[in-house]
Amino acid sequence: MSNSLTENDPQHFDLAVVGSGILGLAHAYAAVKRGLKVAVFERTGTPLGASVRNFGMGLVTGQPPGIMLDLARESRALWLHLAARAHFSAREAGTLLFARSEAEHDVLLEFMTVRARQYDYRASLLEGDKLNALYNGRFSHHRSALHGTEDLQLYSREAMPALVAYLHSQGVHFRFNTLVHGTAGGRLSTTAGEFRAERVVVCSGHDYLTLFADRLQPMNLKQCRLQMLRLKTEEAVPLTHAVLTGLSCTHYGAFSDLPTARAVHAEIEATAPLLNKHGIHLLVSPTPYQELIVGDSHHYGTDSPPFNSEEVDELLIGLVEHTLASRVQVIERWQGVYGSKGPGPFSALAIDDHTSVVLMHTGIGMSVGLGLGERVVKALLEGDSLPTPTAQPAPATALA
Repeated sequence: MSNSLTENDPQHFDLAVVGSGILGLAHAYAAVKRGLKVAVFERTGTPLGASVRNFGMGLVTGQPPGIMLDLARESRALWLHLAARAHFSAREAGTLLFARSEAEHDVLLEFMTVRARQYDYRASLLEGDKLNALYNGRFSHHRSALHGTEDLQLYSREAMPALVAYLHSQGVHFRFNTLVHGTAGGRLSTTAGEFRAERVVVCSGHDYLTLFADRLQPMNLKQCRLQMLRLKTEEAVPLTHAVLTGLSCTHYGAFSDLPTARAVHAEIEATAPLLNKHGIHLLVSPTPYQELIVGDSHHYGTDSPPFNSEEVDELLIGLVEHTLASRVQVIERWQGVYGSKGPGPFSALAIDDHTSVVLMHTGIGMSVGLGLGERVVKALLEGDSLPTPTAQPAPATALA
């Protein structure tokens, strides 16, 4: 329950969260469900950052063994719980990762033979008749497919506002269009005045300058800029699974350290070096409206230039048309930006006795953010250490 110091003071909270992306909302939810008085401060009028610009994938299968896999599984359960209460779509059909070559197939085979067994990934490898049976043979030109059954699809541009509305109904105070320009010792200085909180959690995404720049600067954090598309297929493709290709085997930690992944790296460099140049791997997420969210590229720097590359979009369109065996029509183009290149996949930093900063350094906030927020709030309330990333265990054996 909220404490007696805060319950009658509209400017005083048990927990103040800076940032209304998924990581900020995760902390707000973890606190309000424990009966705390919670406020969320956001500089814009609605969430506009990485959490609404992304694919909306709750990806479990791609996470490496260890804390990231655990967080993804914990987040999955929380997403399903919240979707039922906040009334947004959370599809459970899973993902299909298509191997387009023998090299990509070898990675999937090693994953299933070694890692999936060791860490209980819920996945199956589809070949031959099982592959040909998918969508009436539409994907029979691929070598095989990995079906990850734990993965979710969340339509971010609807899920995030629905989650805000639900948290508001549960008592969370939202202060939109309010910039927090300073916080220390449980006091917040904002464009709407001064506030107090017993605990403050800053989830500022890729903004490394407004708050605690002195603590963040030595970490040499970067931004990742990515190009995104919303498409329609020219012929009806009633896709219910999210789709990836073997390109993702070089990107996601569940696959990228497997010995067989080296051959995929070499194959991409030999046959499609522009994909490496632009950091492209294909993700396709169907929306509830028979459209597809497609991406993405990865360009890193201290800033994110606003100018998109037509070359990148054409590469993405070519990949999706080959993968889905259908021509597509572009409906919408935009940029995503997220924080990246940190010392690990996330950081949870204690600034003072009242203040913590929690940041993602990869583009998987939707996959792991709810679980991370739960762990941070639990640690703060119980006086435990904040969660930290752990080293990924190496594959136990290798096929190549």
